[in-house]
Order: sequence, then C-alpha cells, then structure tokens
Amino acid sequence: MRGSIACPGADTIRYGGNTPCIEVHCGDHVLIFDAGTGLRQLGNALVKNSMRRDADIFLTHCHLDHVTGLPFFAPFFVDGYKVGIWAGNLLPDGSVEQVMRKIMSSPLFPVEVEIFRAGIEYHDFVSGDVLKPHPGIVLHTAPLDHPDGASGYRLEYGGKVFALISDTSGFPGRRDRELVTLARNADLIVYDATFTEEEIKTRETWGHSTWNRGVKLANEAGAKTLCLFHHDPSHDDDFMDALAADAADARPGTLTAREGQIIDL
Repeated sequence: MRGSIACPGADTIRYGGNTPCIEVHCGDHVLIFDAGTGLRQLGNALVKNSMRRDADIFLTHCHLDHVTGLPFFAPFFVDGYKVGIWAGNLLPDGSVEQVMRKIMSSPLFPVEVEIFRAGIEYHDFVSGDVLKPHPGIVLHTAPLDHPDGASGYRLEYGGKVFALISDTSGFPGRRDRELVTLARNADLIVYDATFTEEEIKTRETWGHSTWNRGVKLANEAGAKTLCLFHHDPSHDDDFMDALAADAADARPGTLTAREGQIIDL
C-alpha cells in the first residue's frame, strides 16, 4: 500500500509497509496490479492452491517500488504455471521483458530470468489500448501524469467496474478527461493519495496526488466507493488514522487501504 519504498516497522502495522500490489479475482482468473514488495506474499499464497496455475500482472509503470517484487514471485519457479506481465509505458524505446531482464542482472541481482520454470509471456501495449486478456475480462487503459509515464486501468467484469488510478498528479490536472473516463460509475476506485494538500505544494511535479483530489474525481465520475492508496512512507499509523477520518468525513464510505484488506464488489 506504500509508495516509493517499503517501510515495515512498529509505526506502520495498521496500514502496512509493503509497496503496491493488488490482487483481483475475476472468476477463475487472478489479475495482479503492480509488483511491489507485497507480490512475494501473494505469490506464496497462490502456489499453495494446487488448482491454480495462471496469473496476469498488470504494471502501472516500472519504477522500482512497483516492480521490485518480481524476482520473488513464487509462481515463476513452478513448472506448468503461466504468467503474463503487461506494461503500457515503455514502447517504443523499451519493453517489459527488457525491464525484467535488467532487474535480474548483475550487479543488481545474482541470477537471471532463465532460472524461472514457468511459462512467461511479456505484453507491451500503449496506454489508451483496450486489453482483453481472458474471455469476459476487459481492461480500458489511459496514460497518467507521472514521470516516465504510467497507465491507469479500468477493469470491467461481470457487470462490475474496478478502476486503478495511480501514480498520477491528480484531478484537476492535465489529464482530467482520461481520469473521469476511467472512473465513470466505477464500483471501486483505488486512487493515489500520497500527499496532503500542504505537502503537494512543493511536490506538484512528482506525479502523485492527494485524497482531496481523489474525492473530487470520485464525485465528478459518479463512482460508488473511493479507496485511498500509495501512502507516503513518512505517514505513520497515527497520521493515517487522521487522514482516513478526514477523507471519510468529506466523502462518506471512503476507504483508506490497509495491507491484506479484502473488498467485495
């Protein structure tokens, strides 16, 4: 749930210290959004299910806090497993396979991707594309306002809509139309709320947002539930409690993401 860097410790127990990783179940399919440090625990849980042998990882972008869990994803080491890795911010100059190989190369990592035993498929797309990874699952994508680029996702499945809008500098901003389109009538928006309004005054170019801007977007888009995400590592549990209370007062029903939290749509 954290941005920038993992921050485990006594002051982050209630909201968690791992960097971004969200698991979404669409029938028999598992979709994973971002591959931060939380991906390790998720991977360990997935391989314990002998009936499951495939997953897809959709990256918002490839900054370290969103990909650092990839080498530790247990399904990669299981014969017969299939994993798709998707990214929309790298073409035409790069690819998600190049990122994976760079992470797992000397002197950054002691082994290379050839150690994996699963079948891995690399998928590069351009933000704005519509993705259909499995029958009945549709993901609309849009570019976000973030250094090096990032992709927002709108997942439609079974009459429900989930939107992930992180990392972005927010609403209002330079990509208001794209954000509203992603969030329109969504059952759940998970939104970048890294900074407070006071903090963002000196961080406008960092590509992150505030809970206040998330509330404005959710209201404009007519979304049902807003969930705040990508917490700043300097915000301890007490700070987050106060932030969560303020956001819920401003928009009743607003959630503040906690590690391990389950949300049913």
